[in-house]
Order: sequence, then structure tokens, then C-alpha cells
Amino acid sequence: MDAYFMTERHEKLRQEVRTFAETEVRLRLDEMEESREVQLELSRLIARQGWIGVTIGREYGGMGLGHLAKTIIIEELARVSGAMGAMVQASQLGVAKILHFGNEQQKATWLPAVSRGDCLPTIAVTEEQSGGHVLGMTATAVRDGDDYVLNGRKVFVGNSHVGDVHGVVVRTGPGSTGLSAFLVESDRPGFSLGEHKPSMGLHGFSFGELIFENCRVPATSRLGAEGDGLAVAYSSSILYGRPNLTAVALGIHQALVEETTRFAADRNRYGKPLADLLPIKLKIGQLQSRLMTARLAAYHAVYLLDQGMPCDAELMNAKLINVEYALDSARNAMEVHGAIGLYPDRPVERYLRDAHHIFAPAGTSDIQLLRLAEVAMGTDKGQWSQRLAPRITAGLVTS
Repeated sequence: MDAYFMTERHEKLRQEVRTFAETEVRLRLDEMEESREVQLELSRLIARQGWIGVTIGREYGGMGLGHLAKTIIIEELARVSGAMGAMVQASQLGVAKILHFGNEQQKATWLPAVSRGDCLPTIAVTEEQSGGHVLGMTATAVRDGDDYVLNGRKVFVGNSHVGDVHGVVVRTGPGSTGLSAFLVESDRPGFSLGEHKPSMGLHGFSFGELIFENCRVPATSRLGAEGDGLAVAYSSSILYGRPNLTAVALGIHQALVEETTRFAADRNRYGKPLADLLPIKLKIGQLQSRLMTARLAAYHAVYLLDQGMPCDAELMNAKLINVEYALDSARNAMEVHGAIGLYPDRPVERYLRDAHHIFAPAGTSDIQLLRLAEVAMGTDKGQWSQRLAPRITAGLVTS
């Protein structure tokens, strides 16, 4: 199945990332789990490999390899560390807003820096009181001469504590046309971070709070026109957020299958390997079936995206399947491990915790089902993948 979608370049990229993950990331896992601190140094090291620029065209110093290559990078990192897979996926969200809505000056300023690994971008949309209801946000930007003054707070911002430039969607007017997006540097006066709070999983990754208190940014930092904020938020979530999180879930799922089959082969019961017992073998078969289906959905969706074809529904479905299947397989993996899986020195316990973090971002499973129902009934409101297809495929290296 992989051969249908993947070129020799994709295979080479997978090996490059896997080697890096096994040699540079795996060695830090124990420290990441124990400290629960943000891994700034490791995040920078990963960025310097050039992988954040995988969807950025060669003209801006990027790899120009597209969304399938991005999926492979995130998947292979998440196979070893869900936190570092999440770090790369969150940075890619930051890339999206500049690629699709940045003017030439903004692209020339930020995309080469991202491609080199000198800049980690983020996107900040969610607020505590509105959650996934984007139109419920209350953070504001008020025009003041040649500047805008930002006030408010954003929460659950991926890479909050390692980001260098934040793509912030705030309210500049009423209603759905009253949202606008701005690029805000992390050292700008009036900007600050909330305290990093360790969470259940993804230890080493930051998804925290951004605070704006009379934070003044020039009008040249606005992405697109006033009123484009909703498009920035939705397109970034659909075209990058869903496939990126799909890739994280896929990497965790792969790790679950590998760890569970290894455990079942090594552990003996009744004088033979645990894997020879029929109930265990059936569970492992279920894990493998889910993994194969999840990978097919993931690769097919981003393959279509790279071809510039309408694929919003496929991206939604891929996120739905990969998250739900990873969670189901994590539960089954814990059942195979029994009580020993409950100890933190077993990686299956970490995979279970990490997988739960992928459920809500870019829409919960219920949101994906609602949107898929609209597709089935013909009441969906168009496809972002179709609207932005020329920008997605521009500069893509095809060999």
C-alpha cells in the first residue's frame, strides 16, 4: 500500500527521520518524562534538520516536498516521541498561515528563517471561554494609526513556549467578518506567556497561554486583509491541523503495535509465548488491522492534498479514524500488557496518555462526524482544499 503513494524520496526521508528519532530523541525520553519541562533545545535541534520547511517551496529555502512528506516526518518522530511529533505538527500550523495568507514581504521575511530552523511559528486561535467556537473569541485588535493594539488571551497554543512568531487571530469587528490575523513576535512589548503547566501526556511539548496587554504591532504584520481571520483559522485547521494530528496519532499507533507485539513475543504463559494464546493473537490482529486502515486513510488524504484535489472530507475522515483507532488500540495494548502496563517504565502507558491529547485539537471526533454528515447530505459549505489548491501545489518538488 505504501508504495502506491510513496516515491524513493519519501522512503529516504523516512529513514532519515527514523534514524534521527532513534539516536537523538529516544535518548532523551526518560528525562522528558521525569522533568515534564518544555524541550526547547531538542525542538531547536529538530527544526535545524529543515523539516519544518517541508511544505515550503525551494524559492524560500524549503524542501518543497508537500503534505505526504510532512506526514512521514511527523509520524516517524511521533513513533518515538508523541511530544516531538506534536512539536513539528504545531509548527506546521504556523507555516500554513504564512504560506496561504502572507504577502511577498512576509513570506520573504519568515519562510527562509523557518526553513533554516531559526524560527518556530505557531497559530493562536482558541480562548478559554469560547473553546472550539471560533466566532466566540473576545481578544481584540484595535487600529491606532499605523499600528494595531492587541489585548486578550489565547490558550492551548501549540509550541507556546518555544515559538518565535505567533499567528494570532483576534477580533477587529463584529460577526464572522470581524476576525483578523496578525504575526506577533515573541519578544514584542506587551506580549507574555502564561506559566507552563505539565499535562497528562506529551511531556516536553508546550501548549499554553499567550497574553496580550496593549501589545502594539505594525499594520504590516497583518496577514491578509481585515476580516480574513476566520479563513486563516479554518484553512489552517482543515488543511494542516487535521492531517498533522492524524500523523501524530499514526506514529503513536505504530509504536503501540510494535511494543505490544514485542511484549507478547517475549512474555511466556503456560510454557509458550503470550502471542500464541488465541485471545492475545486476536487482539494483535485487531491492532494490525486498525493500523493498516488508519495509514491508508492518512496517506490517501494527504496524497490528494498534494495533487491539489478537493479532499476536505478525506482529511476529516483521516483524523477521525486515526484518533479513534489509536485510542482503541491503546486500550487493547494495555489489556495485552495487563498490570505491568500500568507502570510508567513501560512505554505503552505513555502512548495511552499521549494519544488522548490528539482527540480535541482541530475538532473532536464528533465535529468530524458532523462535518462528514454535511458532506453526505450535500450541505457542506465548500472545500478549503479546492479554494487553496494552487497555493498548496505551487513549488512542490515531484521527484
